[in-house]
Amino acid sequence: MSPSERYQIEVTASAQYVAEQSRPEDDHYVFAYHITIRNTGTVAAQLLARHWVITDGNDKVQEVHGQGVIGEQPTLGPGERFAYTSGCVLATPVGTMHGSYQMRAADGHRFDATIAPFVLAAPRVLH
Repeated sequence: MSPSERYQIEVTASAQYVAEQSRPEDDHYVFAYHITIRNTGTVAAQLLARHWVITDGNDKVQEVHGQGVIGEQPTLGPGERFAYTSGCVLATPVGTMHGSYQMRAADGHRFDATIAPFVLAAPRVLH
């Protein structure tokens, strides 16, 4: 079995605009994003840290680094999943997020799980 089959983490993301917390007149747009992390490999792995790259509609980039997610560092056995919701604030009604989770497998191997880009958009902004 190749290392790529052993160490597989699938990340799915979706986002929604939070109108009740946003203030468009002040360039304050709040988004919630929902993440599901699933271990599709054959070795248990722990999520140690996160790295997000958040880009707004003006191409302003924020990078976020931190330990775990929502105060946790979950360990996922093969086939297990972990889901959470978090949020971010942009100065524009549209933007993108992508990044990675830094993982440590039960056998000590460290690897990154990629978070593919996803869109943050207030309603009626994108056609």
